[in-house]
Amino acid sequence: MSTENSLPAQFDDDQLDRLENLLDDPTLEDAMRLDEIQGYLCAALAGPRPIPEEDWLIDVLGSEETLESETGREAADLLRRFAGALHSGLAAGEAPIFLLYPKGDDDSGPSDYAPWCRAYLAGVDAAEDDWFEFLGEDEDDEDEELGEEISYLDERLFPLMVLTGEAEAAAREHGEEWPQGEDRDELENDCEEDLPQALVDIYLFWAAKRGIRTLRRDEPKIGRNDPCPCGSGKKFKQCCGAS
Repeated sequence: MSTENSLPAQFDDDQLDRLENLLDDPTLEDAMRLDEIQGYLCAALAGPRPIPEEDWLIDVLGSEETLESETGREAADLLRRFAGALHSGLAAGEAPIFLLYPKGDDDSGPSDYAPWCRAYLAGVDAAEDDWFEFLGEDEDDEDEELGEEISYLDERLFPLMVLTGEAEAAAREHGEEWPQGEDRDELENDCEEDLPQALVDIYLFWAAKRGIRTLRRDEPKIGRNDPCPCGSGKKFKQCCGAS
């Protein structure tokens, strides 16, 4: 697995290695890989409402039964810390450090972004609120600001759509040409470079929207000692509510 720089202080390399070893345990045979977990959590922590911790833990580890096993409980504890580190970085506007496996069996080969991106899009699909429906994509009235928000989100998701092959499939379905050869390689390289900032932009976009919609929906005020709604597992006062 390849990484760049170092992980945030809340989750060090020893913890990362332990988590990766646990994920290889036969008890967790239905669990996601580490690269998929990171991609999924980056989406689960964003969106109109972050996916609750108890839900994403089951999705990541494969089942409630797995979560209740001794190995599952240890993995869950590390995953909570891992999610907290991801949340802290994204909330601070810092691009995540990608945990990627190489393409094929050659450890020195290029990194494979596709599983990471597919897991992110799976996290988008798993959200209780559809991202685009929440913005009002299906509403009849034309709203210029709404259109700009939808375009903004589309543009930020574009690198993920390219790196999973979904953008190409959609283009071909509509009879449109797709770059080939060097042009295709250049497009994919550009998307790999754009992906970290796109994820930060998406996270911050939804963080801002949640603040607006919370007032509009008149939801109950979050107590300082309540669990933080971002899904980090921390108290609100120690997380998004920190002064």
